[in-house]
Amino acid sequence: MKIIEEAVAKGQKSLSEFASKQVLASYGIPVCQEALVQSEEEAVEKARAFGFPVVLKGCGEKLTHKTEGNLIRLWLRGPEEVQEAYRDLTKDTPEGLEGILVQEMVSGNRELVIGLIRDAQFGPCVMFGFGGVFTEVLNDVSFRVAPLEEWDAMEMMEEIRAKKILDEFRGEKAVDRRLLAESLIALGKIGLENDSVEEIDVNPLKFRDGKPVAVDALVVLADKAD
Repeated sequence: MKIIEEAVAKGQKSLSEFASKQVLASYGIPVCQEALVQSEEEAVEKARAFGFPVVLKGCGEKLTHKTEGNLIRLWLRGPEEVQEAYRDLTKDTPEGLEGILVQEMVSGNRELVIGLIRDAQFGPCVMFGFGGVFTEVLNDVSFRVAPLEEWDAMEMMEEIRAKKILDEFRGEKAVDRRLLAESLIALGKIGLENDSVEEIDVNPLKFRDGKPVAVDALVVLADKAD
């Protein structure tokens, strides 16, 4: 894939969030509406197009820990808040900043994680589990070796301890398991078709009317020398 090949040729260790989601979208994984902008005016224009509230994030292939780097501004409800957030995110020009990502705000209490790791023995392995800020703490995940069939993905959903989160939850519709399965299958395809992809992390994966939406993503690349 061109985005991945060009990044590897440049010696990048990862893709930016924006580029990572372009890869996901090209394989049919639903992602939130977003645009990479270079000015306050453009940020406001895109925010109006998406509809308030929106999210602003610092974006760049080196900016892989945006929360720790204080590079995310949530629930921006109007042009003035977008302008203020843009200035705040760019005032010190963080190293590796390539632009500001304007995203629609996808609300919802349900947060899951999907991803891919490349195991030395088994090759690309797809991961699914409980997401959000507690992913590493709770470690409630399931794995399958790619390629996946739909029944593999459905089994993964049944294996996590928090599987009830897939049902109707706090007024939200039950997860569309078929669409979620399609995203898990697609992750396996990315790993099988792109040897340079070492890892994919989609966290959180949120849900709108039960349908999955990737609101954050990171694609980690293999070292060019490997």
